[in-house]
Amino acid sequence: MNLQHQTALVTGGGTGIGRATSLALAGKGVSVAVNYSRSRQEAEETVQLIRSLGGQAIALQADVSKDHEVRDMTRQIAHHFGTLDLLVNNASITSHIPFPDLEAATEEVWDNLFAVNVKGMFYCARAVAPYMNKEGRGAIVNLGSIAGTTGLGSSLPYAVSKAAVHGLTKSLARALAPVIRVNCVVPGAVQTRWWAGREEQMKHLAPNLLLQQLSTPEDIAQLICAVLEQEAMTGQIITVDSGQTM
Repeated sequence: MNLQHQTALVTGGGTGIGRATSLALAGKGVSVAVNYSRSRQEAEETVQLIRSLGGQAIALQADVSKDHEVRDMTRQIAHHFGTLDLLVNNASITSHIPFPDLEAATEEVWDNLFAVNVKGMFYCARAVAPYMNKEGRGAIVNLGSIAGTTGLGSSLPYAVSKAAVHGLTKSLARALAPVIRVNCVVPGAVQTRWWAGREEQMKHLAPNLLLQQLSTPEDIAQLICAVLEQEAMTGQIITVDSGQTM
């Protein structure tokens, strides 16, 4: 599918993979709604970058864990651009907790991670579906993680939340077919601000990967765009991790 002249919502679109994806989509002629929860400055900078390159973009604040905010955001996007064709469910949070410390995985941690990482993706998919169905086409990419496949990651609740995202992808693909395609891109370690304070750990990891390098946000963005363009694929969980899980 040619993405030119379509409109995309990228949640958490102001930083890291979200920013790289927003820029990559804009480069393909897509009008981009850059969502943010707290990173207003970064989101507005992303919008300015897109506009400076001749693209169309707006920044919109919404907490994806709150259904009413998500619905209001999608209405604003459709009103501004006239349509809503693509969704990149990128917004996620984590808590860094040692796996053996089960007591630190409190009810609050579980609730917060699932509210954003799982329910937030569902809320966004549900909110955009009527607009896509009206147009007779649409595509959604959820951002998973190899933590959801391996069971390892920044915390036990985070890994479980990402496993849930993988399952959500397959269920949404069934629920929204045949008009809307839903797939999941699963990054391994990526050079983003999530490594802040753990740069030495990142440096030690890279040489042990098959490709001996961590993925960049641009690597992930390139695959996200390719998945959005691929019309013969839905319900798939696609890993991009420099061989980390081999």
